[in-house]
Amino acid sequence: QVQLVESGGGLVQAGGSLRLSCAASGSIFRIGVIGWYRQDPGKQRELVASIISGGSTNYADAVKGRFTISRDNAKRTVSLQMNSLKPEDTAVYYCHAKASPLSSRWYEYDYWGQGTQVTVSS
Repeated sequence: QVQLVESGGGLVQAGGSLRLSCAASGSIFRIGVIGWYRQDPGKQRELVASIISGGSTNYADAVKGRFTISRDNAKRTVSLQMNSLKPEDTAVYYCHAKASPLSSRWYEYDYWGQGTQVTVSS
């Protein structure tokens, strides 16, 4: 089907930067919206940023002006450049995509990566 593999998490001091990447692979017919969610223990998973195939983006208010999402449709990758990181950005970040597999190209399903930890120290 469709697999999402994230990379780029880690530990950074407040004010620093990190770049997350996610690569989609498998028997993919089409990827619609793709983006990033994050989840802190004890809290609900929340949308960080998303981008559609045409390039329009959507950001959570908490990250506007600090994070930038981009995608490469040919390579089936999405990246999240995170600048001016704050301790409250600490969470597990998950890549998410709505995609249609080749076996069921007229339907869209939700796919998730395994998550990557981002820790921002104060």
